[in-house]
Amino acid sequence: MHKGTTFEKLKIASFDFTCCEGCQLQLANRESTLTDFLDLLDIRNFREISSEQHNDYDIALIEGSISRPDEVERLQAIRRQAKTLVAFGTCACFGGVNSLKNRFSLNELAVEVYPGMEVETGLVKKISEVVKVDLSIPGCPVNKEEVERIVVSLVTGSQVTLPKYPVCIECKAQINTCLFDLGEICLGPITRAGCNAVCTTGKTPCLGCRGPAEEINMAAFLELVKERGLSENDLREKLAFYNAFEGLYQP
Repeated sequence: MHKGTTFEKLKIASFDFTCCEGCQLQLANRESTLTDFLDLLDIRNFREISSEQHNDYDIALIEGSISRPDEVERLQAIRRQAKTLVAFGTCACFGGVNSLKNRFSLNELAVEVYPGMEVETGLVKKISEVVKVDLSIPGCPVNKEEVERIVVSLVTGSQVTLPKYPVCIECKAQINTCLFDLGEICLGPITRAGCNAVCTTGKTPCLGCRGPAEEINMAAFLELVKERGLSENDLREKLAFYNAFEGLYQP
């Protein structure tokens, strides 16, 4: 933005539910641009940044999934206040790692892990299963540059966009060796880009934390895994890890 240009600061609040708060810390830890970033905002509630708490805000960033009845009530109250509600990070967008517990009997797990204690918990839900979501920013954690770009777009009234192409495009730009050629299952061909292929550049297969890219060819991807003789169980585990490909794969 040009110096001298003035914008009305966005009244923004950030809230955490069932999560590690890593996405919020991504913003708070970005010291090189944090001052300029905060100059765009009127922080009303964001405990990683300020101890002040106010209930008047226009935009609510929601990190985490929903796993308790009290979280449902709290989220619905936030939705009533916010003009724009943003699902912030993979847990909020898809359920995330927390969704893994949906595979098991919660009562049996509670008795095993917390014997003699009453544990109030339930099936994990993504934010959009509880309230209307206006904008989703995926990632585990979110990409700091992407979030700042989106917030600037909101401040200036510009169109908010996410990459439509898969992580493979960014991976090739890094001149990486394809992990399929190294005998690994990588979800890069079907996962939305925007992370700058950080995992695959470190020789770690993509687990799809940003969810499916647009117009993916799942059939061709599954055929690739089969042709390479790779483990179907490994594929199933990777696709289920963040719950981001729910309904797109039927073994």
